[in-house]
Amino acid sequence: MKWFGSRLEKNNHPANAYPTLATARLILRMFEPADAADVYAYAQNPAVGPAAGWTPHRSLTESQLVVRRFISHGDVWAIVERKTGKLIGSIGLSADDKREVDNARTLGYALGEPHWGLGYATEAARAVLHFTFVKLNCPVLSVYHYPGNARSRRVIERLGFTREGTLRLSCTLANGSLSDEVCYSLTREEYLAALPKAGNPTENFENRERGRADAAAESL
Repeated sequence: MKWFGSRLEKNNHPANAYPTLATARLILRMFEPADAADVYAYAQNPAVGPAAGWTPHRSLTESQLVVRRFISHGDVWAIVERKTGKLIGSIGLSADDKREVDNARTLGYALGEPHWGLGYATEAARAVLHFTFVKLNCPVLSVYHYPGNARSRRVIERLGFTREGTLRLSCTLANGSLSDEVCYSLTREEYLAALPKAGNPTENFENRERGRADAAAESL
């Protein structure tokens, strides 16, 4: 399923770009051209990109090109820390090209090294999971990590994904080497079944997050 069209709004975002999401400590919003400097600040770190399959950015120009691509596709959020207003990473929700299932999506994320170990990746991903299953009604969400990426594995396990197995020699890394991918999935039924049963959890969640988003918009 081709989710995004080619028509752009006046701000150069696709007409159906993802909406802003909010959590207790984070704002997830669409990228803007001015974000390139913050992206370069974390993406030049050799500890960040290779864990996600891309080479460290070598210049601000490279980061600017990546940000333009994020804006044109409209399927990657900038992760912004509420208390500082600083962009600290990205999280994306794209079509799952490994599954022939309508509206299946796959999750990907990257976070600047100074913000590792604070639970930010899990917090951002939980907001995206809610959006995926409640707003987009996706039937299944997949996520992958390379065999040596223990940090990503722990995030995925905390989110409740089921490990499917290892897809051997499934991708070519930025340095040209071949790599396995460890595969996980979460279905909409599994996600909804795990929600709190008291009251209307979906409505309560949306009201709470809408309030947070409104407050964040005033402060940013």
